[in-house]
Amino acid sequence: MNRRPRKAMNQINVVPYIDVMLVLLVIFMVTAPFVNPSQVELPSVGKSTTPPTLPLELTIKADGSLWLRDRNEPGESAPVADSALARTVRKMVKTDQPVVIAADKSVRYEVVMRVMDTLQRAGVARVGLLVKPVP
Repeated sequence: MNRRPRKAMNQINVVPYIDVMLVLLVIFMVTAPFVNPSQVELPSVGKSTTPPTLPLELTIKADGSLWLRDRNEPGESAPVADSALARTVRKMVKTDQPVVIAADKSVRYEVVMRVMDTLQRAGVARVGLLVKPVP
């Protein structure tokens, strides 16, 4: 009796795996329309009772004079002395109201920095610079 020794099988039979995957695919396709997507309940926010406050505008003219105007109230700018700036701003500024500085471009940098320092010492939390956009 001449028997040949069996060869080791070196390939994997993937047909049963493909059959299982196709059955799972059919199951998912059939059950997908029955699954409701969850709805997200977003929080709601009411409108603020107070309108946003416009900033105080502090103008530094070319001659170094200071002019202060509250944009929330109608009226023109009023001149303010350097020595009275902190006291006047403390009286005029409302809670967390910003102050913008509109300085002439010929005003020296030191003058603008001195005014910003005075505003910071007066307790103004937000100070900005007003500029004209380039066309």
